[in-house]
Amino acid sequence: MAGLLSRILACRPLLLRWAPVPLRLIVGYGFLAHGLAKAARGFDAFPAIVEAMGLPLPHLFGWLTILVEIFGGLAILMGALVPLASLPMAIILLVAAFTVHLPYGFSSIKLQAVTAAGATFGPPGYETDLLYLVCLLTLVMAGAGPLSIDELLRKRLGAVPPDQTLRHVGIRG
Repeated sequence: MAGLLSRILACRPLLLRWAPVPLRLIVGYGFLAHGLAKAARGFDAFPAIVEAMGLPLPHLFGWLTILVEIFGGLAILMGALVPLASLPMAIILLVAAFTVHLPYGFSSIKLQAVTAAGATFGPPGYETDLLYLVCLLTLVMAGAGPLSIDELLRKRLGAVPPDQTLRHVGIRG
């Protein structure tokens, strides 16, 4: 066991470099899937939900939400302009947390029963919103990682990688 732990710790710099990639893939896909699901119901269905929630300008905010989820999801998946794409995505998550999920508490999974027809669940809390927010924040702070457009732009522009920038100001050893 100690040998395995030593090997893992020896690979830590490589693991840290690649750590943003799975975050990017799941967050990007999650937003993209939610945006496409809203769009598939028709571009008037989600604005009707926004209107029922009592939010202002329901058609504008409904459409913007769908577009941010689709294009923001694609941007995160590709690691393209992650800090810029993350801001409107974070706003959507905060609005969802405070207007929809907050009354239902923290837990996003509320198993009510399991029957022959399958499991039934209660309304989700704000847990998933917080998880997505933390993942976006992590991607903004750590960078998009390898195999990303941000990394390609950084190399072409000759910018210093985030980990080396932090080292220069004495934050990392």
